[in-house]
Amino acid sequence: MKKLIFALLLGVFSVAGNAQIAPQKTAASKVITKQVVDIACGECQFKMKGKDCELAVKIDGKPHFVDGKGIDDFGDAHGKHGFCNAVSKAEVTGEIVNNRFQAKEIKLLPVKK
Repeated sequence: MKKLIFALLLGVFSVAGNAQIAPQKTAASKVITKQVVDIACGECQFKMKGKDCELAVKIDGKPHFVDGKGIDDFGDAHGKHGFCNAVSKAEVTGEIVNNRFQAKEIKLLPVKK
């Protein structure tokens, strides 16, 4: 009888030990250094969901909203060549964290004719 109780307790504790919650993985970040990307309004040009016109970059074909720079930091977003009306090219440096681009540097490139 003691062996049966011991075997049951051992089985319960071994199952309980495996049922522990795994530690949460931290969000992986990707460092971007001087990469040429598309830059525009995330909602108007890249069809992203958001609350308002917000600056976004498209890195490796995937759009990310930008933190650290505003959409009007580069001129009127709703002007003829503004980010809400046209997609531009930029050289960016920063990091992708939680699916958002944390900008350290954004340099707009001249329009090719």
